[in-house]
Amino acid sequence: MDAADLDHRVRTLTGCIPPHLVSRLIELGHTDEVEFQARHGEWFCARERARLLAGQDRQAEALELLAPYTATGWWQAARTTAELLEGWGRIDEAITLFRPHAEAGDRLAQEFFGRLLTRHGRGGEAFDLLKPHIEDWFRAEALVDAAGSAGRDEEAAALLSARIEAGHRCETPSCRRYEVEPSNAVDLLAEIRERQGRVDDAIALLRTREVTSVNGRDQLADLLARHDRIEELRAYAAAEFHGHAAQRLADLLEERGDVEGAIAVYRQPGDETLRELHGAVQLARLLVRHGRADEATEVLRALADSPYGSDDWIVDLLCTHYAGQGRPEDGLAHLDALGKEEWTFFRMRLPLMAACGLRDEAIELAWAHPEGDTWYAAWCVAELLADAGRTEEAVVVLERHQPANSTLLAGHLIDLGRVKDAVALLQRHEPKPAIPLWSDPPTDEPPF
Repeated sequence: MDAADLDHRVRTLTGCIPPHLVSRLIELGHTDEVEFQARHGEWFCARERARLLAGQDRQAEALELLAPYTATGWWQAARTTAELLEGWGRIDEAITLFRPHAEAGDRLAQEFFGRLLTRHGRGGEAFDLLKPHIEDWFRAEALVDAAGSAGRDEEAAALLSARIEAGHRCETPSCRRYEVEPSNAVDLLAEIRERQGRVDDAIALLRTREVTSVNGRDQLADLLARHDRIEELRAYAAAEFHGHAAQRLADLLEERGDVEGAIAVYRQPGDETLRELHGAVQLARLLVRHGRADEATEVLRALADSPYGSDDWIVDLLCTHYAGQGRPEDGLAHLDALGKEEWTFFRMRLPLMAACGLRDEAIELAWAHPEGDTWYAAWCVAELLADAGRTEEAVVVLERHQPANSTLLAGHLIDLGRVKDAVALLQRHEPKPAIPLWSDPPTDEPPF
């Protein structure tokens, strides 16, 4: 085995058995195949098999299985081994094993090692390891956790404050924001201030951000909710652009049993389109959770009648809602009225027709569509067939469009018991790129 090859296959999920199919093999009782592949270079098989052995307290066997991978010098294998050792209480061994990977400088390895040290009372050591890399947002997060463990919050705060003060205004044609490294410096400094009990300082810091939401979460909204500062959260929710603060407020009210209050949050008028769209979707989901599907339908119909109602994601949302409420014919009627025939919209017809008992007709329509001979159309048709228990037919459909549908096809082959065929299909190696996908420095001149 080769560390670079393992890393490439794992990052790209090419030439290997991906995690979800390893789980399916185990679920269907093909543990012997997983064991065999684990001993022949299939990392995800080895990782899952080692974890199963660990759960059976077969420590020596688990470590023996992982040893050839760890011996390549690949840090991901060392991480998995260290995690098992940690789970068994063999902390010093885990630290000794992984330390060389952290010292080699890889940012992901250093972040993992820093958190490993912090979890086991060595936050000061983790802080010193990560301190030189404060400009990297990923390692900075781990450093702040280490600071809390080691009692070095003020030192971490000073480092972050200096980085914030050293930030600059980006004036290039493609960027006109205030740039700070790490990009999450303000968020992390606010986290420290909250931890110190300086909630007002944390709030003031978070109000200076230019980017307020990360992965659908708003740190200021979460902070206000944690400290029961409801009126401040209401005011912020009414002004916040994305609608994530309003969602946090509504979630809080719903958790407290005030469903009508949560509904009112989403019905509050606003002048931001993004917040209005997000609020309508969240309101519909809230109403469905509380058995008020008819009201949810009204909300989604109003959204569909808005100037943005013909966007594919809104149409898909409405059709999915109709299907979930046992009203697929209403979804079809909406698509008929919309009159859009490109595949993005046409594919929405297929599950609705199947729910109406028109599965064969849906398949025939799909084949007759101008895009019916594409790999993505084959994907949809195969799904219709598999859902009806016609897996053999689904396999035939997918085999016409290789290698685009290899993973899906392999899953169906496993379901049919054709495990060797599935593995052979997945292990067709794609060559590693000879050069990086992008090696030039950033530029403001096209092509970007």
